[in-house]
Amino acid sequence: MAKFKKKKSEPTPESTDSKSESVKENTPEIPETEKSEPTPESPKIPLVSEAEKSEKDRKLNKLFWMRIALALIAGTSATFIFEDIEGEERRWASIGLMIIVFFATVIIAKGMKMQLPSSDRKKIVTQAIGSYVFLYLFSWIVTYTLIHVGSSSSGINL
Repeated sequence: MAKFKKKKSEPTPESTDSKSESVKENTPEIPETEKSEPTPESPKIPLVSEAEKSEKDRKLNKLFWMRIALALIAGTSATFIFEDIEGEERRWASIGLMIIVFFATVIIAKGMKMQLPSSDRKKIVTQAIGSYVFLYLFSWIVTYTLIHVGSSSSGINL
């Protein structure tokens, strides 16, 4: 166990004095400091106005919904595009299409000329990447299942 030193304090002159009064007496006067204007944390980062921020948010929102829509469209179309391919090659071809469409959205996002600070440059790539992957896979699996439900002998009769 750690040992702590006992706090040494001045004895109180009378037992009727309260501790709050003795604390007030012992605190030194703190001079007021001059109020200065807040300075930016880094001179490299320019101050962003509200209009520029709303424009950036609007473009990021547009990029998000574009990736969501393209994930649904590409996942559904992968079922029909790769119908002739069998087995493992179909899976890898579909995943390749998913990656190609995603890189196409990155190129489109760079063409949108978003004015992002250097700390937010990776948002062009990371914006909605998880939603894109899962919606692509979900739509691909669901459409493939619905198209091939009658032709499989899984024991489920609809």
